[in-house]
Amino acid sequence: MEPQQILALLVGAFFGALGWLLVGLYMQRRQADRVARSAARAVYFELSMNATDVAVAAEHGAYQTLRRGAFDRLLPDLAAWLDAEELNTIVTAYVSQAGYEQAQRDDRLPAAVRSALLAQVMAQHKAAKDLLRQRAFSRDEAAMLVETHAATSDG
Repeated sequence: MEPQQILALLVGAFFGALGWLLVGLYMQRRQADRVARSAARAVYFELSMNATDVAVAAEHGAYQTLRRGAFDRLLPDLAAWLDAEELNTIVTAYVSQAGYEQAQRDDRLPAAVRSALLAQVMAQHKAAKDLLRQRAFSRDEAAMLVETHAATSDG
């Protein structure tokens, strides 16, 4: 083999390997994005169920145990996908569940304090849901979710 052929083979091998590496990294990133988006969707619906339970507790005084299984299981995926401020919004919603539990357990809590506490928990859940709806769903899907929520809230 001539030196020119060896050089051409080396250059071709280098760019071929580089191309495969870039394609592999791109595909891996897209897969990680899909997994994180799916995690965010699951947490969104868990927050929706919790928000319903908080609203029922605030309106009727009937408390249910709030869910956090999806959040606990999927937090690493969310942490890799969301920036710190966004992640803090989600975590704050779940941390606020301690206030809900206190309102549920403490019979000596004045009604005004209980009401304010549940309103704060509801606000935290709403902020987290709004953020996840924007990040995890397409524009059409997010609009449909808002419409569905409005229809079920009015009925």
